[in-house]
Amino acid sequence: MKRITLIAFICIASFGKISAQKQLEKLNRGITAVKTADNAVYIGWRLLATDPADISFNIYSGKKKLNNTPVTSSTNFVDTNVSGEEYSIKAVVKGKEQKNAESVKVNSNPYISIPLSVPAGGKTPSGQDYSYNANDASVGDVDGDGEYEIILKWDPSNAKDNSQKGYTGNVYLDAYKLDGKKLWRIDLGRNIRAGAHYTQFMVYDFDGDGKAEIICKTADGTTDGTGKVIGDSKADFRNESGYVLSGPEFLTVFEGSTGKALDTQDFYPKRDVQAGDNPTPEEMKAGWGDAYGNRIDRYVSAVAYLAGKRPSFIAGRGYYTRLVRTAWDFRNGKLERRWIFDSKDEPNAAYAGMGNHSMTVGDVDVDGKDEIINGSSVIDDDGNGLYSTGLGHGDALHMSDMDPTNSGLEIWQSYEEPKKYVKYGLGLKDAKTGKTLWGVDGEGKDVGRAMAADIDPTHPGYEYWGAVGGLYNSKGEKISDSRPSSMNFAVWWDADLTRELLDKNRIDKWDYKTATTKNLFTAEGFTSNNGTKGTPALSADLFGDWREEVILRKEDNSELRIYTTTIPSTNRFVTLMQDSQYRVAVAWQNSSYNQPPHPSFFLGEGMKPAPFIKPTSKK
Repeated sequence: MKRITLIAFICIASFGKISAQKQLEKLNRGITAVKTADNAVYIGWRLLATDPADISFNIYSGKKKLNNTPVTSSTNFVDTNVSGEEYSIKAVVKGKEQKNAESVKVNSNPYISIPLSVPAGGKTPSGQDYSYNANDASVGDVDGDGEYEIILKWDPSNAKDNSQKGYTGNVYLDAYKLDGKKLWRIDLGRNIRAGAHYTQFMVYDFDGDGKAEIICKTADGTTDGTGKVIGDSKADFRNESGYVLSGPEFLTVFEGSTGKALDTQDFYPKRDVQAGDNPTPEEMKAGWGDAYGNRIDRYVSAVAYLAGKRPSFIAGRGYYTRLVRTAWDFRNGKLERRWIFDSKDEPNAAYAGMGNHSMTVGDVDVDGKDEIINGSSVIDDDGNGLYSTGLGHGDALHMSDMDPTNSGLEIWQSYEEPKKYVKYGLGLKDAKTGKTLWGVDGEGKDVGRAMAADIDPTHPGYEYWGAVGGLYNSKGEKISDSRPSSMNFAVWWDADLTRELLDKNRIDKWDYKTATTKNLFTAEGFTSNNGTKGTPALSADLFGDWREEVILRKEDNSELRIYTTTIPSTNRFVTLMQDSQYRVAVAWQNSSYNQPPHPSFFLGEGMKPAPFIKPTSKK
């Protein structure tokens, strides 16, 4: 039977206005059935953008219908009288049960287990042995069946920060289906250095064919998923300190289902506009601020809807000094540059040094097109600067409609340079204008952490905290001298609308009455990534209802686990993966210093009804 791919073009209600149609992936119901601790079965499923607003659902165990009336107020159900090993969901539209059903077998554990194929270790030219750790992951529907596949990065044990010299092992990318089948492996080769700031891999359906691609930086010696080598397989541009500061740099699009290289172009931003691929140490220092590669190879990447309808790939280089961003489109099998923004160009001088260790993306000016938020600067969808605050570099930033009483999106971030931030080492900004709404005294410190989430239902909007000060509400009022010790990630996990705290292998809930945290879940024997950052391989709304899953690696790297909640909730939202800001945030989550995804609307206690996404579909 010939499969017809439906591509959904989503009209998203944002701040009372309708934005442009954004092409998002077609997903199935994502039904999951999991045994709980008391031997019941928790069933969860997706509400989709293509669903009518009044849709309801019937739940079946085999041929037995479990609910007396269609389920209308949630996208989960608990079967307390378990009688079978397979469950299915049927939609009910205008009182009529639909024929199509999606089914799943019961999982005896509250997680999906994916066995991993650990790459063989090796030895560097200087004689150092190294092994491999499963690191960051991303998701995309690589085969068009409506279910996500996992793309996993393997980092060698000798991965380096840019400031550290030394050889590193090769970086690998693997693809796995949720049933554990390994699809392919890409070897990025010796000329791609390993470390959090070197390789970001964006997984997304860039060309709109219903199947996800992978885009990342490559070099001579990269081997795709079919075994084909890009460029010169014998080339070795590593210098005696292990840095790769010469030789060609490429950008490659890989086919998601096979790992095959579809198109390779010269990488932009280049090391140097005039010198190209091989700047001298003097040219590097003049252009970027040092001669050994610390600043020139600080990369960030993202996905953004720059034209409103289809996504683009964003490649960034530099943020301490020179800041360069390039937008690419993948259309009709070819990569094409859309624009380049360079702080070295005279109109953009105020943007130098105004970047973070990550980017976020969203429509800050409500024109249906995304902007690139570097940290202390924002680039408009057309590649021109929107604004620069002058507050300098920082490590962490978050963006959502955090304060529903302030029109539009807000940005919460920490700052590293007291001479630039002057007073507020933590600040809440209006995302459209860059105006600081309020801040927290940085005490003259490098403020390395910042976190924001709705964790206290007694105060409207988000709560905010960081490495200085206490806990604050959306008006900047200190509501507690104590603050959560976790400042890394957040996750919607339990039954209410406040968000829980995800740190390392723990999920904790902030008790606003006692100003302490309570542990809800600990993944024993499994661990997080990226050192003190304590970040998961990935956290996102991957399947089931609107709440989020967490992917962690086993301590010996033999397994990934995708943990899901089994707590019933009476709230119902379209899957967060069909809110475009949240979806692209999941894509860029692996970029440099990982940050949690936030939706484009306020999701928390006291929220207005979530925007219901009304699509059009076409063959």
